[in-house]
Amino acid sequence: MPLRVQPAPAPALRSVHAALGSPTGLRGKFTPPGPQARTGSVQPDLPLPLHVLDGITAAAGPPRTRLTGWRFLLRDAHGVVGAAEAMLTADGWTFSHFCEGPFIASTETALARAETLPTTYQPRLLSVPELYMLTLWLHGDAEADAAGGSPAPDDLLVPLAPAPPGIAAHRPHRVDALLPLLTRRLVPGTSLLGTPA
Repeated sequence: MPLRVQPAPAPALRSVHAALGSPTGLRGKFTPPGPQARTGSVQPDLPLPLHVLDGITAAAGPPRTRLTGWRFLLRDAHGVVGAAEAMLTADGWTFSHFCEGPFIASTETALARAETLPTTYQPRLLSVPELYMLTLWLHGDAEADAAGGSPAPDDLLVPLAPAPPGIAAHRPHRVDALLPLLTRRLVPGTSLLGTPA
């Protein structure tokens, strides 16, 4: 089934276009391959809301998620060459930074595999800073506001490579199976709600 990608806020997209069009925007931060990439052929594609999972080891209840930005894959004539992020500030959406590295290719791989699943999902990114982990979050409510909500027990999380040791990259896990595992990795002998396992 196809993924249901929600549109990014227009100001977030505009901030990325402005950074790509800036004569100094790419210098020293991101260098797409080939001379064509520097003449405007790099375009933002596939916006994904980026959420952070906070309080995974907190005893005061389940972890919380918060939207921290939107990540756009950057595509040229040869394929995906990186990503750009926009973040919400007190003055509205603004360009944050360009990204390169293994998470970009891993995101593309995970999205391609998610397209083959029998259920329609809304793709998001979910960061777990306590484990230096990034996952593709496949939210079951494909029409939900991409800026809000928390992972539902039957949503899928797909760890991106490089995943933490002992967790397979690109393998979908139900939230209710993966979150307790992550909690135990951080605090041995503790369950997701902070009580002894």
